[in-house]
Amino acid sequence: MRLTSHEQEVIKSTAHKMFGDDVQVWLFGSRVDDDARGGDIDLFLQTPGKLENRAMAAFRYNAELQMQLGLQKIDVLLADAATKRQPIHEIALKTGIRL
Repeated sequence: MRLTSHEQEVIKSTAHKMFGDDVQVWLFGSRVDDDARGGDIDLFLQTPGKLENRAMAAFRYNAELQMQLGLQKIDVLLADAATKRQPIHEIALKTGIRL
């Protein structure tokens, strides 16, 4: 996994702060591969509750990460209890690493 321990902690603690202790966070995509280079940080967050505005919540989470980690490409997928499961969610769960 190509994230520092600091980056991992910021990603997890920010998710818990914004979405509660039941949120689960996965890193997937190229940052999972230790031999790859570059690439954005692809995150999949899953929360059992229902969010009022899932898109805005994902945007705010991404913005908070940008402020704490510095400007870099971060893609956030956020699924709540009302989210219809998509193929990308299954890919994130099968190929990702839970943080």
